[in-house]
Amino acid sequence: MKRRDFIAGATLATMLPNIVRAQQADAVRRVAMLVAEATQDDPYYEKRIAGMKEGLRDLGWIEGQNLRFDIHRSPPKAAEIRKHIDALLAARPDVVVTSGGTTTVPLLQVTSTVPVVFIAAVDPVGAGLVESLAHPGGNATGFAQFDYSLSGKWLEILKQAAPAIVRAGIVRDSAITAGIGQFAVIQSVSGALSIDVVPIGVPDERAIESGIEKISRSENGGLVITSGAAVSGHRQLILKLAAQHRLPTVYPNRTWVDLGGLISYGPDLIGQSKLAAGYVDRLLKGGRPADLPVQVPTRYELVINAKTAKGMGLTVPPALLARADEVIE
Repeated sequence: MKRRDFIAGATLATMLPNIVRAQQADAVRRVAMLVAEATQDDPYYEKRIAGMKEGLRDLGWIEGQNLRFDIHRSPPKAAEIRKHIDALLAARPDVVVTSGGTTTVPLLQVTSTVPVVFIAAVDPVGAGLVESLAHPGGNATGFAQFDYSLSGKWLEILKQAAPAIVRAGIVRDSAITAGIGQFAVIQSVSGALSIDVVPIGVPDERAIESGIEKISRSENGGLVITSGAAVSGHRQLILKLAAQHRLPTVYPNRTWVDLGGLISYGPDLIGQSKLAAGYVDRLLKGGRPADLPVQVPTRYELVINAKTAKGMGLTVPPALLARADEVIE
């Protein structure tokens, strides 16, 4: 071997570790996740975060190796969400995952280029997140939580669970499109069910307490809790008041029932998080949100807490129990 060849080889050997490290650094992709979590360690959101991480691991995206996964937890307040959006975009993520409409809407107002995957948005077309379900058209796609027609099912289930009910308080966030839409559908079916529906806002705890107490003073009253980050932020208070006043209540997802609520009817959001990881994978590999259709739930799960029903002296009709996907004893 000639001396100059030996020197060149030795120099290359010295450089190789640095080259490999540079290539590894280039291979690490960055995914940011933004959730509007009103309370610390809220299982409603933490389980979705865990589902996303698990889904990405199953697809070969390993934190600390080829993936950096940054989680931003923000209170469901516009100013706070905007601060988190500015921070996560400053880190130049390859893909942003959002929990739902509360976080997706303000994010899309700031960026039209960074790919966005939403996990559980209510009415993505009506909310302006996409042009259509089949052809999103922009930089966002993902998974719908449900369409508004599902909201009417909650009132129907409430009537089936407690046939004597004639008045129901509807806890909803009137500051967001989804809150307005859910209440409108519930109101549209209330006449056929002979139930007078009363909106209960969630600006603060006092408004919630006042609204639910008024329903409790009505003969044969009940509650329907709609979906929304601000509503979920008052979960413990709502559960406490429903139990205290022995009000039959239907909730939008099983997180509430796992914590003591009576009945829930809604999609499997943890399962959707894992499916959403597949969309993140495709985007990291060069796909475009505009080419990935928004997916809708293919089934909804009915969960009943029999222990809660017994505690409030309510006998759930056998026909409803037979329909349940799970009965918590």
